[in-house]
Amino acid sequence: MKSDLLELLAANAAAGMPCVLATVVRTEPPTSAHPGDTAVVTADGRLHGWIGGSCSEPLVRREALRAIGDGLPRMVRIRPTASVVGETRDGPDLTVATTCPSGGALDIFIDPQVAPGLLVVIGDSPAAGMLVRLGAAMGMRTSALDADALAAGLPSPAAADTWVVVATMGHYDEAALEAALSLPGADVALVASERRAAAVLGNLAARGTVSAADVARVRAPAGAVRGGTQEEIALHALDEVVALRRQRLVHLARGETGALQGRTGGEHSAEPAFATDPVCGMVVDVAASTHHVDHAGTTYHFCCDGCARSFAAEPERWLHAATG
Repeated sequence: MKSDLLELLAANAAAGMPCVLATVVRTEPPTSAHPGDTAVVTADGRLHGWIGGSCSEPLVRREALRAIGDGLPRMVRIRPTASVVGETRDGPDLTVATTCPSGGALDIFIDPQVAPGLLVVIGDSPAAGMLVRLGAAMGMRTSALDADALAAGLPSPAAADTWVVVATMGHYDEAALEAALSLPGADVALVASERRAAAVLGNLAARGTVSAADVARVRAPAGAVRGGTQEEIALHALDEVVALRRQRLVHLARGETGALQGRTGGEHSAEPAFATDPVCGMVVDVAASTHHVDHAGTTYHFCCDGCARSFAAEPERWLHAATG
């Protein structure tokens, strides 16, 4: 693997950003790719490296984002139309027909690189201790801060995948939240009852040391279990973190890349979005495509001018073929 791709993988891991390593494992000539060719697909859908040309790149990028969402590796097999028809899935694995003029075949292994998230727990309560242990058991990096450690300052973790749970249980709640909200990309949760959470957030807003938008970032109450033990509260709080983290990764797979930037109130960044050419079945990058046809109120995207012209001449024929 080229050094620049190794550096990119390391940079994404250090930043807590998921990405995908795509490797060509088998080819049937003629193809422009060769076994051992590699690329890294980052969470914004960009491909760095080489795994083939326009017949394979959009498909690999689309499947890479899906792999980021579900965390599952997969094999993508690209075959000429003489051997397969359309798309066929076997679990996460995918076999796709292509009308690429080269007529070759490719097998590409998609390996998601989802770095462990960072769980920062503030407090020295039994719930805080259990949260740290449970987070580590779930494979997350953990950081535990009591009042003394908090006074020394929070660590400076990557903002992309950081989760802060304040489990101070009535002790220095507002100070802990102020510190947690200094991490602009972090998800911040307060373990409290509904009544105490409302009081703490009201006090925090009244202080005027953080903005109203930042106060609104706090998830509260977190891990609320009426009459639950400290251990049960910790379990529920971590369950919320795990569920929300999974939702963020799924948003990435759908192209909503801003979903990983925390509850900051900002808008999500754009796509990428992919479409399927109704004539040849190839995956098309909508933003990059220059071939499209409007028909019956819908815009269809194509891999080349030939497919666009074929569709424009007989749209119903190709729409019927694509659906049935």
